[in-house]
Amino acid sequence: MVNQKYLDKAEVLIEALPYIQRFNRKIVVVKYGGSAMLDDELKKNVIKDVVLLKLVGFKPIIVHGGGKEISRWVGKVGMEPKFINGLRVTDKDTMEIAEMVLAKVNKELVAMVESLGVNAVGISGKDGGLLKCRKKQTEGGDIGFVGEVTKVEPKILEDLLEKDFLPIIFPVGYDDEFATYNINADDAACAIAEAVHAEKLAFLSDIEGVYKDKDDPSSLISELHVDEAQKLIDDGYVGGGMIPKLKNCIDAIEEGVNRVHILDGRIPHSLLLEIFTNKGIGTAILREDGEKYYNEHE
Repeated sequence: MVNQKYLDKAEVLIEALPYIQRFNRKIVVVKYGGSAMLDDELKKNVIKDVVLLKLVGFKPIIVHGGGKEISRWVGKVGMEPKFINGLRVTDKDTMEIAEMVLAKVNKELVAMVESLGVNAVGISGKDGGLLKCRKKQTEGGDIGFVGEVTKVEPKILEDLLEKDFLPIIFPVGYDDEFATYNINADDAACAIAEAVHAEKLAFLSDIEGVYKDKDDPSSLISELHVDEAQKLIDDGYVGGGMIPKLKNCIDAIEEGVNRVHILDGRIPHSLLLEIFTNKGIGTAILREDGEKYYNEHE
């Protein structure tokens, strides 16, 4: 008798098949950040997941942050990290450190992908004029060289994808005067996904997804339409850091991205589980007319 363990493996592969067919040659933008960037084992898992997406025919793009690593290096050189309303104050010295740290993280991710046999190219938002931005205005004070994206020039990404490279981007851009700005990685991923008409955008961070009741872990919502997401914000069900994330998701969908996923990067292989299984483990947000996959399987 064949061991049940092997039969279960076959089941998993069969379950993945329609998703592989559906997203073959489609662009998937993965925003990678949070604790999963600090733990070497989780980092390897995320990179393996993205490499697998590439090898089964998807066209992944990674956009990564590095906030925790930047704070570590700012501390190392004896500077005090400062925040206003949750946003890092980025003066000239901090900007210099941020760019160096992000470039270092970027090349580490490139090396990891290359070690798994896939060609990767690491770029910043400056390369090919990918991310143009302006100074971000905030209530509560000047936060320095923090930018908001005004324009995405996707040609460099289109060229890399066409030549079968996996682009890995760190979110630093410049303004009309070519001054350098640090850009929030969620915002950058969102803008890039819109510009390349991505089929999917996945946010890997330190939250499991969207809850109907933020104090009840069993109330995780597997899928919701964009109007339902807006209603959760309007009715006060979501708060804190989830509001800008959900707003980014809504914007991305309104600009043509088909599905946006919010995932917990601390769960090994959460990206594969969300994309390739009928009942994902995070929250998928879809267009008004998007079909809910999971209902029919419940």
